[in-house]
Order: sequence, then C-alpha cells, then structure tokens
Amino acid sequence: VQILLKLWRNGFSLDDGELRSYSDPTNAQFLESVKRGEIPMEIQRLVHGAQVNLDMEDHQEQEYVKPRLRFKAFSGEGQKLGSLTPEIISTPSSPEEENKSILNAPVLLDDSKPATKVQIRLADGSRLIQRFNHTHRIKDIRDFIIQSRPAFATADFVLVTTFPNKELTDETLTLQEADILNTVILQQLK
Repeated sequence: VQILLKLWRNGFSLDDGELRSYSDPTNAQFLESVKRGEIPMEIQRLVHGAQVNLDMEDHQEQEYVKPRLRFKAFSGEGQKLGSLTPEIISTPSSPEEENKSILNAPVLLDDSKPATKVQIRLADGSRLIQRFNHTHRIKDIRDFIIQSRPAFATADFVLVTTFPNKELTDETLTLQEADILNTVILQQLK
C-alpha cells in the first residue's frame, strides 16, 4: 500500500486527505511513530498486515491548501435495486388503448374492494392493460386474454411473471396470493 505523508506549516495530510493539526495528541502520536521508523497503528489497522510504503514530502514553508480532487471513473460492479417484478407506473400510451382492452373484454370490478392494474404482454407482441380486484384469480386473467384476443382461445399458453420468470401454474390463486399486484405478466405459447 502506497501512502504519501505531506508535512505543512500548519499540520500534515495523508495522500490528498484533510489537514491534521500537529497539536492534536492523536496526530502527535502518529508522527512520533513515523519518526521512530514504525508504521503507525492507524495505518496498520487500515491495511490489515499488507506491506506499506510511506513516502514523505516537506511543504513546511507553505500553508495547507485543500487539493482539487481528480475525477475518478467508477470501476466497480453495478447492482440492480428494487422489485423483482416491475411495477406498472406509466399509463397506456393513449386513451384508445385503455378503452380497447376494456371494450374487448369487460372485467366485473367490485368498487368496494381494492383494485390493481396488470399489464399482459401477449405472445403476438401486443399488450393489454386491465384493472382487476385483488381477489380476482389467475384464471380470470387467462379468461380476459381469451375474450380480448379470441385467436388465443385454441392456443395452449402459460402465464409467467417477469424477472425472475415463474410460471403461474395454480390458476385458483388470487392475484394477491400470487403476489402479482401492479405487475407485468407474460403470455408464452407452449
């Protein structure tokens, strides 16, 4: 590990860190260890037994000036945060699209019960967006697809959640039990 100790008129700094006052007892102890040729405990804890190369620069005729930090591009790994299944945040691209799915296959909603929107991406590339009650069953989604797109009435298909893909095999589950409220469902032909 490479560390640069810079001595200034009003204190010292490590690498391009903050100014540390000479009068602070912890800093004085740090400098005493360096004068004795030892690696200070603070650095030993920091490097966990790795080899340390401590360089020094003498700037004692100058006052400390905080250095401008150089841009360093991110070089780590990224992690995706949030829900495993994307929530439907946007509304349909046009009012006609919303009405098209409602006109094609009316779903009886109970306004006294909580409702959710489900987006269904069909195997033909189109999509349907429909409101369902939390108590509707997965079978109701299948029936909605068949009523909205009669061409799928004879097709053998499964309903699958998005990432992670999970086939919704138990069609007696409610949307809430299946944990598919405000989500996207994929239709896949067998």
